[in-house]
Amino acid sequence: MNNVELLAPAGSYESLVAAVNAGADAVYIGGKKFSARAYADNPEEDILIKGIEYAHTFGVNVYMTVNTLLKESEIGELFDYIKTYYNAGVDAVIVQDLGVFEFIRKHFPKLSIHASTQMTITGSYGAIFLKNQGASRIVPAREISLEEIRDIDKKCDIEIECFVHGALCYSYSGQCLMSSMIGGRSGNRGRCAQTCRLPYDVYEGDKKLNKADERNLLSCKDLCSLDILPDLIEAGIDSLKIEGRMKAPRYTAGVVSIWRKYLDLYNEKGRAGYKVDKADRKLLLDLFDRGGQTDGYYKEHNGKDMIALHEKPVNKQVNSEYFDYLDKTFVEGKKWLPVSGSIRLKENTPIIFDVSVNNLNEVYGRDKEFDNFLSVEIIGDIPQPAKNKAVSFEDVDKQLKKTGNSRFYFENLSIELDDNLFIPLKALNEIRREALDKLEEKILTRYTRDDSDIREYEGFINHVISSEKKESEGVKLNILCENMEQIDGAIQFAREEGIVFDEISIESELLGYEGITEKINTVKSYSSACNLYMPHIFRDEAKKFFNKYLDNIKDFKFDNFIVRSLEEIFYINDNIDASASIILDYNIYAYNKSTIDFYNEKFNVKRLTYPLELNLNEMKQLGNPGNEMVAYGKIPMMVSAQCLKKTTKGCDHKKEVLVLKDRKNSDMQVKTHCDFCYNTILNSKPLSVIGMVKDIKKIAPETLRLWFTTENAREAKAVIRKYFDYFIKGLDVENVSDFTRGHLKRGIE
Repeated sequence: MNNVELLAPAGSYESLVAAVNAGADAVYIGGKKFSARAYADNPEEDILIKGIEYAHTFGVNVYMTVNTLLKESEIGELFDYIKTYYNAGVDAVIVQDLGVFEFIRKHFPKLSIHASTQMTITGSYGAIFLKNQGASRIVPAREISLEEIRDIDKKCDIEIECFVHGALCYSYSGQCLMSSMIGGRSGNRGRCAQTCRLPYDVYEGDKKLNKADERNLLSCKDLCSLDILPDLIEAGIDSLKIEGRMKAPRYTAGVVSIWRKYLDLYNEKGRAGYKVDKADRKLLLDLFDRGGQTDGYYKEHNGKDMIALHEKPVNKQVNSEYFDYLDKTFVEGKKWLPVSGSIRLKENTPIIFDVSVNNLNEVYGRDKEFDNFLSVEIIGDIPQPAKNKAVSFEDVDKQLKKTGNSRFYFENLSIELDDNLFIPLKALNEIRREALDKLEEKILTRYTRDDSDIREYEGFINHVISSEKKESEGVKLNILCENMEQIDGAIQFAREEGIVFDEISIESELLGYEGITEKINTVKSYSSACNLYMPHIFRDEAKKFFNKYLDNIKDFKFDNFIVRSLEEIFYINDNIDASASIILDYNIYAYNKSTIDFYNEKFNVKRLTYPLELNLNEMKQLGNPGNEMVAYGKIPMMVSAQCLKKTTKGCDHKKEVLVLKDRKNSDMQVKTHCDFCYNTILNSKPLSVIGMVKDIKKIAPETLRLWFTTENAREAKAVIRKYFDYFIKGLDVENVSDFTRGHLKRGIE
């Protein structure tokens, strides 16, 4: 029996049907709200319930995507929205927002929760935490390796679902702000503008590194890991996930049918008998070709061969014969469930019609927790003696097998018929319909739920602001430095002004620099608190780096740790300080009060940082003063496991700042973080809040962050001067040149 799940995308009811017909074990689909594919043809409520019923008839699970970040104004809609599908029997919800996660766990305790890939789970720490919080499954970041998957599987008893086919984001899952900053549409809210698919050029100084016909530098080839399917399964993956909710039903049918073929082949013959036919790889390219396919990140961290550098193929010959086959067989075709029937037509005895479905696990191809045998019995009228023509065996057989409007066909039909009986054909039709309707109802009832396990939602009336987070009259400055020059600029300013900064934060990569010990000791002389800024992505490379400098980190006794992933909190607690003070960065998203409450309850959180896609009014709605706001900085639009330097000129493990130019000739600096092996693409204009003091006072952040990324000492010092004069001294100052307000005014949909 197949215990590895084949999970298919469904952007519409038609795609759901195609996926079920083609052999999926489960489908994931969004409703009209809160889905990370807002532009898919997400079905209305009644149509989605119809789809759930269709899938459940054939033993196919349905997972509903509730995988966007919810604003405070939307949380009130969540209970009734989920309740409808909960009652209809949806098998699980896929969730990104930890506030939503906690909301569902609290109000729908028997509903399985899958942690979305947009949670950016990169290791066992995060997996164990989510397991303990009640998640039944995790979908880790698409960038992690087979070794990292094996480690999660070894250390955490939780289902692992991984993408195996379809589009790949250039950016780490859920870490992209490029779409909203450039295109005005947030990927975190299901409205990705696909800015990564546009042409770009990359420069090292004045030298262009990419060739003229290789401009799709951020466009990944589509994932197709069919060749390494045995490796995926043996690494511990429980669910093989196909991407494609924005694609047509034909695409879904084709990809699912081919993956079904090879999953069955592996189950039957194992690794020794597993081999992929080149013709099937071509069919997958016929369905969709962005410029080739890649095995993805499972066996390599990044590479030029993973990027579709050239334009998408045009004028490609259409495989009409194959497409017609898919349409007729899976998209337009019907799937039938085999049943057995037994009817007794006896003189002076009511008609007895039994219909059953046997060996359901074998029929479904998967072990289910339900009964393996279901049956219904229908009692009809007493047949009358025939006055003219008696009903024949053939008449009964033909009439009962007319199951065209149902989802069943009679694999076996036993008929006991006495001679010389009259039975109206209408009566046979009615007894057949009644039997099949009741059998379908019995199948579906195994999934549906009532309200007995639901905890009714009464609103967040008990949300209380922490006593430590009351509004303060003034604000503090957190000077965050990513290079040594910026630290020098901050120290010079403090010396000249004769002040001590409230906080200076140091990028963790600087721990490996010569002279860092002396530099940190100097920082502590000019700052009340010295914080360590953790990496954006925490994987094996980061663990090795921190293990190397662990003794130094302990000796430095940092006042706070600014973390950018949940993984980092547990590493710090296990290896550095179990009582460490934690500051959550903007990408540990807190869009609503439920999420804030979750963080405050689970972690030793000193403060959080407001998300960069919330506008000022939405920040105010959180009712949570005393936190941190990014007040200046070139915002990271993308953080990628890919490396533009490696793609264009090769890897030499030397940190560098490149420049990415778009079609409008905007310069976006690209930092190579070689110690942690990721790239950061920065916005071309720095965010600045100078001139917005009245708006900011309404939110009442305790701390304003001046985030220096590529600035030199002189530039950093000049920015500090402007912010010190404006926010601390209350003077009128000229804003920084060529700045942006980001989303502070406009926000996102």
